[in-house]
Amino acid sequence: MTTRSAVSVRDALDGAITAIDAGGSPSARLDAELLLADALGTTREQLYSDPAATVHGPAVRAFQSHVRRRAVDREPVAYIVGHRAFRRLEVAVDSRVLVPRPETELLVELALGLAVGARVLDCCCGSGAVALALKDERPDLEMSGSDVDAAALAVAAANGARLRLEVSWQLADLLGGLPDAYDAIVANPPYIDSATIPTLEPEVSRHEPRTALDGGPGGLDKISELIEQAAKTSASTLILEHGEGQAEAVAARCTAAGYPHVTQHRDLAQIARVVAARR
Repeated sequence: MTTRSAVSVRDALDGAITAIDAGGSPSARLDAELLLADALGTTREQLYSDPAATVHGPAVRAFQSHVRRRAVDREPVAYIVGHRAFRRLEVAVDSRVLVPRPETELLVELALGLAVGARVLDCCCGSGAVALALKDERPDLEMSGSDVDAAALAVAAANGARLRLEVSWQLADLLGGLPDAYDAIVANPPYIDSATIPTLEPEVSRHEPRTALDGGPGGLDKISELIEQAAKTSASTLILEHGEGQAEAVAARCTAAGYPHVTQHRDLAQIARVVAARR
């Protein structure tokens, strides 16, 4: 992007797309539009509403910084702009938490069928996106969220306060130290094989918190531990996100732990992504 004091929106986008594409992003145009909209304090749609619109003053410098972070550092767009859409919400995110993925919305869709007034724990809650989306769409649920990382939990609590959604937040390593007070546990726990993390896209390997990614050798350590802990509680339902190729192993662990009614669910890419288990 040019360093002139003012530049047209079209030229600003063209330059940014070229730079971001050269940096390796597979979504350069979308990235550039989101970053420019943020720098201008507008929306993607409004970028094209005025053909004569320009980028000038502080917005030029902000956009240049945004593009540099995306193109050179491969920082996730959500971290740069500070938020990510999830279901009906805009959730604040930064490098303390994972960026909420569209496939994780499947956890919410499945949990929407829980009984009226169910007590639900979003374990490994990160930004709180799942717990907050459930409370938003099912106000009758008694929602809690937990995470082993106090920094992540601070992000979740801030999101809850900003969105005015009542969720109880608790610091815990999986279910350790938590009361036996939940009818259902939903979770997007760490499930990536430790050895593969350095090979992931830079957005993930360089920027997202490793504690929220690393599932140990093979990727199933945390999921297995969570299932074992849940089996010792009164929780009758588990809804667990997992990695590609892990569905059968997760389902088998749920069955062995005493959850005989197990179903597997595919995300929008038709990848088996969530196991729901009941007893």
